[in-house]
Amino acid sequence: MQVPDVHYARSADGTHVAYQVLGDGPIDVLIIAPAYSNIELIWGMPGMGPFLAALAAFGRVVCFDPRGAGLSDPLTVDHLPTLEARVADALTVMEAAGSERPALFGMDATGPLAIFFAATYPDRTAALVLFGTFACGTKDEDYPWAWSADEWDAHDRDVGDRWGQPDFVESFARWMAPSEPLDPEGLSRWISYYRQAASPGMALAMNQLERETDIRRVLRTVQTPTLVLHRRDEAVYDVEEGRFLAHHIPGARFVELDGADHLPGNGDMAVVVDEIGRFLGSVRDEEASFDRVLASVLFTDIVGSTEKAAQLGDRRWRETVEGHHATVRAILARYHGVEMDTAGDGFFATFDGPARAVRCAQAIVEAVRALDLEVRAGVHTGEVETIDGKVGGVAVNIGARVGGMAAPSEVLVSSTVKDLVAGSGLEFEDRGERDLKGLPDRWHLYRAIA
Repeated sequence: MQVPDVHYARSADGTHVAYQVLGDGPIDVLIIAPAYSNIELIWGMPGMGPFLAALAAFGRVVCFDPRGAGLSDPLTVDHLPTLEARVADALTVMEAAGSERPALFGMDATGPLAIFFAATYPDRTAALVLFGTFACGTKDEDYPWAWSADEWDAHDRDVGDRWGQPDFVESFARWMAPSEPLDPEGLSRWISYYRQAASPGMALAMNQLERETDIRRVLRTVQTPTLVLHRRDEAVYDVEEGRFLAHHIPGARFVELDGADHLPGNGDMAVVVDEIGRFLGSVRDEEASFDRVLASVLFTDIVGSTEKAAQLGDRRWRETVEGHHATVRAILARYHGVEMDTAGDGFFATFDGPARAVRCAQAIVEAVRALDLEVRAGVHTGEVETIDGKVGGVAVNIGARVGGMAAPSEVLVSSTVKDLVAGSGLEFEDRGERDLKGLPDRWHLYRAIA
């Protein structure tokens, strides 16, 4: 089989992302390759090459190496990308490939990225297909199937000491694809593939990303038609993880498949391709429009505005407020925030990622000091409703309440925001649980450290 040409898309932060395009069917399928991938060599691997070719028989397939893998720019453990940055990579590849609204296919460690993309950009996502993936990277009481911290530590030591060595790759291949024969020629192919998919350092960085991933709170916000496929006896991710995803994504269809192979092209590939083909056909025949999306909301307001106005007088206060508004709007533009409302001396804006919203809030807090002003700010990420260009819903109310509880020059965030920005470099101080007026339960809040 002829290997498709490799192209490069360049994200806003300068990262080069390698991608390929094949097929010309009626629906685009954006495939986020597995964590350890190399889209040039993947065609020689029994777990992926034939699978991609089969999908290209009924769709236009766009496949890319996530940053840090294969032909894309590398990562380091001390500079891990956020989910937002990796979603931006997917958008960049879509733009470069001319793919307006593809079906997303996420597998292995890149499944959470596909889920986050679908929740954030339902208008750019025709459907979501998940295969052999997960929601949370580290075990806790509510998610007992993931590895514990000790298991991750042991695996990382193994990767650091033995990555790319024949005995390590052989055990890894038998773990991933137990049904595949592993003769000397096949083992040699696996060894070459993994050595060129990631260096030991990049493999450790990928592990750290997976270890810190937790998108459980995002699942219920996915409104895209979703198919979850998981093999019953696979060892990489327990089948309960697939059931968990299907149970928490509204309306998701779960198909439990026979077999123990982790990747879709190993084992009974024809069954996998048939399920995907039927699902995408039904989506294409009957698409629904959704007006609910995942967004990060930011609320700011000037501290002590009434007293400040009385102190300055009407004219000087009006000039100060105009300076404040100009400053906030400039910073919103810099961080790609969308101004939704301005009430008196406060702003309400939305962002397509929580880290950007927090950094924007911190920048606003610092910038208005030059105007002899202090603001308080609150950030929350959740499901919002968009009707005629207006944004509303419970998530908006939560963001407003969080902002109202912030101290002067403080950026206060919900626990959802803190969990979703893991790996961003942002740091937080625990501010404890609070009651938010008009909302059930108690909410754990955190102060963003400048």
